[in-house]
Amino acid sequence: MKNSISILGCGWLGLPLAIRLTKKGYSLKGSTTSEIKVAKLKSNGVEPFIINLSNRESEFENFLNSEALIIAIPSKNIADFKNLISKIESSKIKNILFISSTSVYTNNNSIVTEENPINKTPLSEIELLFKTNTRFKTTILRFGGLIGYDRKPGCFFKNGKTINHPDGFVNLIHQDDCLQIIIEIMEKNIWNNTLNACTDTHPKRRDFYIKEFKKEGRHNPIFNELASNEYKIINSDRLKSLLNYRFIYSDLMKY
Repeated sequence: MKNSISILGCGWLGLPLAIRLTKKGYSLKGSTTSEIKVAKLKSNGVEPFIINLSNRESEFENFLNSEALIIAIPSKNIADFKNLISKIESSKIKNILFISSTSVYTNNNSIVTEENPINKTPLSEIELLFKTNTRFKTTILRFGGLIGYDRKPGCFFKNGKTINHPDGFVNLIHQDDCLQIIIEIMEKNIWNNTLNACTDTHPKRRDFYIKEFKKEGRHNPIFNELASNEYKIINSDRLKSLLNYRFIYSDLMKY
């Protein structure tokens, strides 16, 4: 069981994470909802499982036979997560890393830390289910907007789509930083914490998207100049201090 990890959701983030962890010597179980991905998981040294949270007959018992669980799925179905937690409680899982989002914070036109109040949403309620359970230790990792590789900011808005809040600020993080942060949390045993994870710089949406559209060979984006400039600036100092972490992509205007 030592160094055994299960990853619930081997998608855009979970699959490359599983591959990196296997290369570091961890024993990996990975879930997918697609039969097509099973062979890819196997070929990368990951034991595959077809897990669908809404299917109560999924093979949870063997999948959860690990020390740690990383949850990297977009589902916000509270009932499904309550069922998952009941399965975890009767498993060998000791530590959980729940991948969440900075979308839980309100736009307050100022800097936001982990101490700021959060909106009552399905996601924040699911966070609370894990944080208040004493049968295991949970760290909540709140990522900003995910970018990198096939997620190109210059392609986020289709032609003719206006961009609101042009003088607000962006809160983004590159996939490479996401993966490295998760690995360091696991290796340094940072549990029972809530951590924001956004890159250091927060350029204005106007400046950032003009640059990103140009990178993709597109005309300048269309901005809604009448929209009120609601924003938040996510502070990640707690994470940087706990992990002694330096962002790989720290300057979004040089990305």
